[in-house]
Amino acid sequence: MFKKSMLLIAGAAGYVLGARAGRERYDQIKEHADRLVNNPTVQKAASDAKDVVAEKAPVVKEKVADATSSEHSADSPDVGPADLPGTATNPAHANV
Repeated sequence: MFKKSMLLIAGAAGYVLGARAGRERYDQIKEHADRLVNNPTVQKAASDAKDVVAEKAPVVKEKVADATSSEHSADSPDVGPADLPGTATNPAHANV
């Protein structure tokens, strides 16, 4: 609940401060952001990052699949709700 309240307060403060800054300041910020996004250096860096992600995605996918399959191997016992302390289905672990 505290996090939601803080988020609402921050949002309201941002709205008020933004409204006070006015349209002129908004246009300045937008212009700077557009220049940054359209900068050739930024475009190249974004393209390079996209290429690296596309190259590494199959390797990451394989590692994740290996990790998840090893977690659910026959060696590891399955734990269900009946094994949790304080559950009605396991009277031996019932809370007193």
